[in-house]
Amino acid sequence: MLEVTCPNCKKTVAWTAASRWKPFCSERCKLIDLGEWFEETNRISDNQESSQEFLSPEDSLN
Repeated sequence: MLEVTCPNCKKTVAWTAASRWKPFCSERCKLIDLGEWFEETNRISDNQESSQEFLSPEDSLN
């Protein structure tokens, strides 16, 4: 059986159909994480430099 670590509290969670909140251990941990995204404590970087490195020279001209 695959086990993962809850991203919030670090408890071990079994990755099964019975684990309703996976990868979180509970609804509470899932909602805490969601709140961090709403407050922008968690966010995906908007660094344009990193997105430019994947473009070919022809793409960057357009």
